Amino acid sequence: MRLRNQVLLLQVVVIVVSLAAGVGVVISTSDDRLRDEYGQRALAIARTVATDNDVREAVASSGGTSLDPAELGARPLQAQALAVAMRTDALFVVIANDQGIRLAHPDPAELALPLSTDPTRALAGREDLATDRGTLGQSVRAKVPIYAPGGTEVVGLVSVGISTEEIADDLRGDIRTLVLIALSALLIGVVGSALLARRWRRLTLGLEPDQLAELVREQEAVLHSMGEGVVAIDPSGVVRVINDKARLLLGVTAQTGSPIDAVGLTPRVLEVARTPVDIPRSATVADRVVLVSSHRVVRDGKDLGMVLSVVDRTDVEDLTRQVDSIRSMTDALRAQRHESANRMHVVAGLLRQGNAAAGLDYLDEVMGTGPYGTELPGLENLTEPHLRAFLEAKAAAARERGVALTLGDQTFLDGTLRDPVVVTTVVGNLIDNAIEAASGRAIEAASGRAIEAASGKNQALVEVELIADDSTLLVTVADSGPGIGFEDPDSVFVEGVTTHDDPAVPGGRGMGLALARQLARRARGDLVVGDPGGEAAAADNPFGGAVFVARLPGIVGTGHPA
Repeated sequence: MRLRNQVLLLQVVVIVVSLAAGVGVVISTSDDRLRDEYGQRALAIARTVATDNDVREAVASSGGTSLDPAELGARPLQAQALAVAMRTDALFVVIANDQGIRLAHPDPAELALPLSTDPTRALAGREDLATDRGTLGQSVRAKVPIYAPGGTEVVGLVSVGISTEEIADDLRGDIRTLVLIALSALLIGVVGSALLARRWRRLTLGLEPDQLAELVREQEAVLHSMGEGVVAIDPSGVVRVINDKARLLLGVTAQTGSPIDAVGLTPRVLEVARTPVDIPRSATVADRVVLVSSHRVVRDGKDLGMVLSVVDRTDVEDLTRQVDSIRSMTDALRAQRHESANRMHVVAGLLRQGNAAAGLDYLDEVMGTGPYGTELPGLENLTEPHLRAFLEAKAAAARERGVALTLGDQTFLDGTLRDPVVVTTVVGNLIDNAIEAASGRAIEAASGRAIEAASGKNQALVEVELIADDSTLLVTVADSGPGIGFEDPDSVFVEGVTTHDDPAVPGGRGMGLALARQLARRARGDLVVGDPGGEAAAADNPFGGAVFVARLPGIVGTGHPA
């Protein structure tokens, strides 16, 4: 049986049982109420008759037990009792003397005979109200004492009865009314239950509970097995759904039902969660780079809230850096091959001309520079293989963009790196930003807009200085670029803040420095702006561009690379 039919049947049963119980209670209370009401009515009639002066005098002078029924039937007392019974619609009005002998009775044959019920209480001066069966049938009867005129002596009693058939008739009328009300209520309940079942079916799209449960289980399994983080937020800003991937990528531990402001999102992610964005934006969370986007969900014109999507970009960023390094090395090798071929042509020409001395001099010069010499002076002060290879690749990439990358005079690192990934990520982001800034300045110089650097030349320069202080690595990167153009130089570390706008970069730019600072601080170090450069450059700034300083404690190991 379908759930809606079960619900309908259950509701009908509940309504029927409730109505039956209610009708039973009402009937019981109505019976008690009617009996009490008719009893009070009989008592009132009896009191009225007992206080009538004619009745009191007639009863007081009625004599003893030897009475003639015919004589009693002819007395005014009999006529008065019959008249009262007729006017009040009572079953009977019986008057008896102090011996319990009837002086007035609806049936003349019962006159001068003892009462069929016990008169003791009434003859003792107390009113009596009870349901008894007498010669005229079962009735609710009231017995009231009759006192002698002007005295307190009980000379007789009045017994007034109202048939229980009248009570039953009234009760049957009440029952008919109650049954009509109950049937109406039952009909309304059945119709309401049918409408509710119909609405239930519409709300559940015709699915049964077991189907709904299976659907929820499937959705939960799909939601939590996705490689993409998903956060569902209702219109009031409360998180209703958050899958495992979203918890991992966003570092969220709060349970569903928490306001979006209280789940611990970074400011950039929180901004995206509040405002729908079609183009994914990059954000840094701990040591990860993620792409976040959000869109509003509307069904049938009703706003259901927002859905925040989170994609891990960390692995892509790592692969991109590796590919960039390989591409840089390839470009450098291509340039070196071209340069070597040109130089070999020069040597061959000199030898063909018989100018061997000039050829030897040229070879000596070539051996000191180019691909056969030292491209990066000072590299011998670095024994760490990761940094050496990394800096050589960066130097080659810089040359391809017309930028000279050099090592500072104080550069020295005699040891290993405990976490090469952190170092290359921090240093790499700083160098990339410096090369980009310096190369942009070089292009401006080439187009005629002169740049006055401290050296007095329009050469694009980047200087990197690496110093090991015990286990702490100090990194300084300076460039000859235009400097940081923000009023607050520290704002370059805010996610999404950049001096460049490249729509080809997914999620936008402005993530490198933010990620580098986060990694430095996770290593209990820091990354700061040493000099903003440009118009605000310090007098001792050698290149006039921006200077960044990073401190990475616990990174340098005491061993020596193999």
